Amino acid sequence: MALSFKPHEMPVLGIDDHLPAIPADRLLAHALRQRFAAPPDWSPEIAVERRFAEREPTHASVLVPLVQRDEVTVLLTQRTDHLNDHPGQISFPGGRAEPEDADAIATALREAEEEVGLHARHIEVLGSLPTYTTGTGFIVTPVVALIEPPFSIDPDPFEVAEVFEVPLAFLMAPANHRRHGVDVNGVRREFLSMPWQSETPGRQYFIWGATAAMLRNFYRFLAA
Repeated sequence: MALSFKPHEMPVLGIDDHLPAIPADRLLAHALRQRFAAPPDWSPEIAVERRFAEREPTHASVLVPLVQRDEVTVLLTQRTDHLNDHPGQISFPGGRAEPEDADAIATALREAEEEVGLHARHIEVLGSLPTYTTGTGFIVTPVVALIEPPFSIDPDPFEVAEVFEVPLAFLMAPANHRRHGVDVNGVRREFLSMPWQSETPGRQYFIWGATAAMLRNFYRFLAA
């Protein structure tokens, strides 16, 4: 669905640098395993977006792939511009549930393989976060998993324009979380962004919307 505004041009209303970053030792693989094995008492900060599309609610899953490099990174995709849902946006690998999927985890694993060619043998599922309902009517289950290199990817060129990785530490530091708001057709829309400057000169990725909100909920989960 085409946007009537350009998110990256919206003014920044606030930056959450008053909140502490997740300490580095809590972002290591063993610490993440422990957190999911004994989850804290917590609630997601953002669970439901204001609806701006009329459609039947649709269940979906995304994989939140945490790649075990020298520092843990998050594997993300940039969607192609011609897609009907969230064109051009930065997303986790994922998609809508199919009748043959046993559960939300099965959906995430299937979609990750179909979308970016990430095979299940490299994936260690840690657990799931609470569902996140998008303004377009998708009820999304984020499935968090560790990814063991080396692995290869084979992105579907119809859906995926690019695959890249962002350090988890950057995303788990609220000083990098920006708040925006815009009035669209008389309706107030508020969203987070986490703009990331790649090591490639001049290449910046504008992580926003549902992806940024789910990352913010992941921050709350780790900070609880």
